[in-house]
Amino acid sequence: VQLQASGGGLVQAGGSLRLSCAASGRTFTSYNMGWFRQAPGKERVFVAAISRNGDSTYYSDSVKGRFTVSRDNLKNTVSLQMNSLQPEDTAVYYCAATRALTLTAGQEYYLGWGQGTLVTVSS
Repeated sequence: VQLQASGGGLVQAGGSLRLSCAASGRTFTSYNMGWFRQAPGKERVFVAAISRNGDSTYYSDSVKGRFTVSRDNLKNTVSLQMNSLQPEDTAVYYCAATRALTLTAGQEYYLGWGQGTLVTVSS
């Protein structure tokens, strides 16, 4: 699966952004999907995941209640709605796919990493 994230940009603290990830191929529903981010000078970390049919989600504690992950299996897309953004949310955001049976934060289970999209939150 090939993935491409988009929708990043510059936003003030307290603002919102919606990221999208487009998947190529005909097997999109075979994958749970995840979002990760990498802040400057730091390791890439898990943000959120969504199940194949979209009925289950999983969030890191740092974004729970502020971010919402969703997917559209007809359009082969997964989205990340980010509200109440803070400067510490500044990072390059990546989407990835996993065949794992359960939702997981483990990066080793994900594939299809594409180019990320940069989100910058100013204070």
